[in-house]
Amino acid sequence: MPDVLPPDPSPYDAVLLLSFGGPEKPDDVLPFLQNVTRGRGIPDERLKEVGEHYYAFGGRSPINDQNRELLAALKTSFAEIGLDLPIYWGNRNWAPYLTETLREMTADGVRRAMVIVTSAYPSYSGCRQYRENLADAIAQVEGAPVIDKLRHYANHPGFVASFVESTAAALSKLPEGSAIAYVTHSIPTSMNATSGPDGNGYVGWHLDVAAEITAELVRRTGVERRTDLVYCSRSGPPQVPWLEPDVNDHLEALAEAGVPGVAVVPIGFVSDHMEVIYDLDTEAAATAEKLRLPMARAATPGTDERFVTMLRDLVVERAAAERGENPARPCVGKLGPGWDNCRPDCCPAPRRPAQPVTRSTESKETA
Repeated sequence: MPDVLPPDPSPYDAVLLLSFGGPEKPDDVLPFLQNVTRGRGIPDERLKEVGEHYYAFGGRSPINDQNRELLAALKTSFAEIGLDLPIYWGNRNWAPYLTETLREMTADGVRRAMVIVTSAYPSYSGCRQYRENLADAIAQVEGAPVIDKLRHYANHPGFVASFVESTAAALSKLPEGSAIAYVTHSIPTSMNATSGPDGNGYVGWHLDVAAEITAELVRRTGVERRTDLVYCSRSGPPQVPWLEPDVNDHLEALAEAGVPGVAVVPIGFVSDHMEVIYDLDTEAAATAEKLRLPMARAATPGTDERFVTMLRDLVVERAAAERGENPARPCVGKLGPGWDNCRPDCCPAPRRPAQPVTRSTESKETA
């Protein structure tokens, strides 16, 4: 069998994994929440209430450990095909901070890098805010590298396939005829209205991904079942409209409708971080138990081989595109592949007054 040449990473000389960040010990919780909510005028007393979600898990979010695992999996995957690119890791709201990581990259001589954001869908909080944070950090680091963000990947076959398998596994634990509740983080309806280049991108992408997962499950089993897109982690004053229904309200509606069980599928999340283990595994699970509604939660991609391989392939794809080639751009569904470069008016920043926090502010890797 002839040797296969390793993929060409040029014009890039590094990859940056960019995530939200989270506290790693109890003393980190309040400073972390202050970082997340800076500029919103939220008093520490309210933040301490939110912090109870973290203290219930030892004051430590799982998100940083999950990013360490993803970083290691990506390095292994790169090595398997001879993709010679170092991978760095930085966070928006906790160590390792993005600015410090950019200083490290600059000191190492990195001139141009791709960034993998642990957020799969278009919205202000899931895309533009990350790009704004990158621009702010680059402005603080003399000689910082040029950084290009990879396209949105929620409708990539690798992301969807991971959820197909985890949803099938969850359904196997439930009674026949159980429903599927696809769950993502709620955002203000006004933010959804301006998300993506043409608006409604946040909800539109989620619905398209959910439809693809459902269609594949029907193809495999021949079983049609109830499916819904629902939301978790709403925050903000009650007079500001956010996407609904809340997952707990939806579970009550399912129970009233006599549904025999429900698979909760967190398609808006790439790993089992705080909002998954609290909002779904704790709050929603308690609601389902109270309702005597059998519930099983599907796993997020995490370090699933399909997901890791997808991220690696997106790196190779973007490098080829920047060299002027025409690489394949795999995707499923009706919306087509994500865009490499966002329009200047895409996903504008919301106008939001200072507001109380009512749920966890560690926003699903998309905040």
